[in-house]
Amino acid sequence: MNRKFKWKVDSEKHVVVWNFERRGWQKTEGSDWNIYWANKQSIKSMFNPENGVRLTDGQYVNHFPNHYELTRKDLMVKNIKRYKKEAEKDPALVEKLDFIPVTYTLPGDYSLFVEVAPVVWHSSSHEFRRNPNVMWIMKPCSKAQGKGIFIINKLSQIKKWANAKAVEGYVVSRYIETPLLIGGKKFDLRMYVLVTSYRPLQAFVYSEGFARFCNVKYSSDIDDIDNPFMHLTNVAVQKHNEDYNNKHGGKWNIYNLRLYVEATRGRVTNSAK
Repeated sequence: MNRKFKWKVDSEKHVVVWNFERRGWQKTEGSDWNIYWANKQSIKSMFNPENGVRLTDGQYVNHFPNHYELTRKDLMVKNIKRYKKEAEKDPALVEKLDFIPVTYTLPGDYSLFVEVAPVVWHSSSHEFRRNPNVMWIMKPCSKAQGKGIFIINKLSQIKKWANAKAVEGYVVSRYIETPLLIGGKKFDLRMYVLVTSYRPLQAFVYSEGFARFCNVKYSSDIDDIDNPFMHLTNVAVQKHNEDYNNKHGGKWNIYNLRLYVEATRGRVTNSAK
């Protein structure tokens, strides 16, 4: 980019400003910017349909105005269900989506969940007889860092929750009771994706992601469902455990994770790159 490339920010974040300045880009306070780096609320407000704002060629922002359709849990569930319904036309595609657990949004789907859950809990199928302690995980729609998450295994528990005076939005999903473990511990993946366009969809996956681990070995025993150090991989939760390692933060980079999985599961895992 040449020196005529102009940038604007809604707050002076050092790392952002430093990267713009070291490229020789020019700061502007006007509307002649090429890139506007702003918080999510500023972008959402700016692109409110009532304002009629449209980007011109050569203008970029760091957030999509409707990003919350994927980052807010209840809206993500809505969009996944919509996608699955469209995918029903292609059996091969539906099969690839079998990793998505049964999920409901509450309180909107409360009656439906109460109707369906007993079928799962009290089913007479062979699957249920092998594992009668079916668990569901409850997550608040708009919170992060493991806040407000809990696990239930009885219908009475969710009825108690629903009877609370102030019920915020939640999603409830069938809990994955036999997750892939490393060293007996649960982990999840934190990957970064840069989406530059929705239509057509254009996305880039950053290669340097990482895995986050729990500090306590996993157990599906219902007596342990209230142990966040066993079930929640969030660093905001795990850092309060006495065994938390401040040096590596309970994380593996993706390269080390791939080496481990290849060694224990075979090189066929390379196909998942």
